[in-house]
Amino acid sequence: MLFSPWQENLWAAEVKEIPVKGMVTMVDLGAASCIPCKMMAPILEKLEKRYKGKAAIVFIDLRHYRDAAQRFGIRAIPTQVFYDRNGREIYRHEGFMSEEQIVRQLSLLGVF
Repeated sequence: MLFSPWQENLWAAEVKEIPVKGMVTMVDLGAASCIPCKMMAPILEKLEKRYKGKAAIVFIDLRHYRDAAQRFGIRAIPTQVFYDRNGREIYRHEGFMSEEQIVRQLSLLGVF
């Protein structure tokens, strides 16, 4: 199950399914109105297509899913959280993250 970074109608039940079972998952938590989040949207869209079936690339807009901020322990937006295939958090980053940085993290998790 993959979610588009521009998708605003993420169901609460779907948020509970993150990280995606059996798949490397990158979650970007932010807000559509946040400047760094807007800058990352096209990167996430590109990577979602590139890694389709290999990794889940997820954007959660915390304006719509306020409970997710507490669940994921968010202190600043955007925050990116990377999970391995077993659902364990492996890496966390706060602020803008470039395409190269994201690809590097996904590669470290075994996604090619």
